[in-house]
Amino acid sequence: MSITDVIETEHRTGQIKIHGPEGFEGMRRAGRLAAECLDMLTPHVVPGVVTDHLDRLAREFILDHGAIPACLFYRGYAKTVCISPNHVVCHGIPGERTLREGDIVNIDVTVIVDGWHGDTSRMYGVGPVSPRAKRLIDVTYEGLERGLAEVKPGARTGDIGHAIQSYVESMRCSVVRDFCGHGLGRVFHDAPNILHFGHKGMGELLRPGMFFTIEPMVNLGKHPVKLLSDGWTAVTRDKSLSAQCEHSVAVTETGYEVFTVSPTGQFRPPVESA
Repeated sequence: MSITDVIETEHRTGQIKIHGPEGFEGMRRAGRLAAECLDMLTPHVVPGVVTDHLDRLAREFILDHGAIPACLFYRGYAKTVCISPNHVVCHGIPGERTLREGDIVNIDVTVIVDGWHGDTSRMYGVGPVSPRAKRLIDVTYEGLERGLAEVKPGARTGDIGHAIQSYVESMRCSVVRDFCGHGLGRVFHDAPNILHFGHKGMGELLRPGMFFTIEPMVNLGKHPVKLLSDGWTAVTRDKSLSAQCEHSVAVTETGYEVFTVSPTGQFRPPVESA
């Protein structure tokens, strides 16, 4: 079956899927490879690198490991990863852009391993970055951690969003409303939606065997975004810096499991302040 066939056969039913041991094993393999891909890119995210070069490295890595780049040809997307620098919120398309010292950049990758999707993203500093940029990155990662801490049976999806929003806004940043986390497994984007803002006790009930992403997008300025004419790239309306980080997770009997942990501890690459 071709890459195009795999992508075109996926569908979202609107029903939340509950997975068993086979699903957990499949997601562990997929999540690990996605994390390894971002680990591989870490030493290449340097001043002067062209974003399309990073995309080619990711595509070769995924194919060399017998997996499929989930984004390639997905709804017409022509690249392997999304690369979103500075005020790009998400879905930045790799191309001829050269990263410069002081940039911050999110790289988002999804792989398909034996039919299972591993989806993760992280922030990179391109050389030393400004103190305000480093602070934004720190706030974003802490927001994700606070969202993860809410994942357990009996909780609600709104608990996750409330924890992220409360912390981020207490740090005088804002949470993007236009994009959210999502269910995944054998389907790339499935139910439930995971909002990164909201109210405690609201939303879907969390049950063991649910798989989804948590991927807060945090702006240094206000939360509104706009979509560029390419139909993919979302940017902050006020041109403020934006950051994002993402894990694929499961609800377990006692809490949660993260499938996309970096095996080398690089999920949060050190960012040097200028």
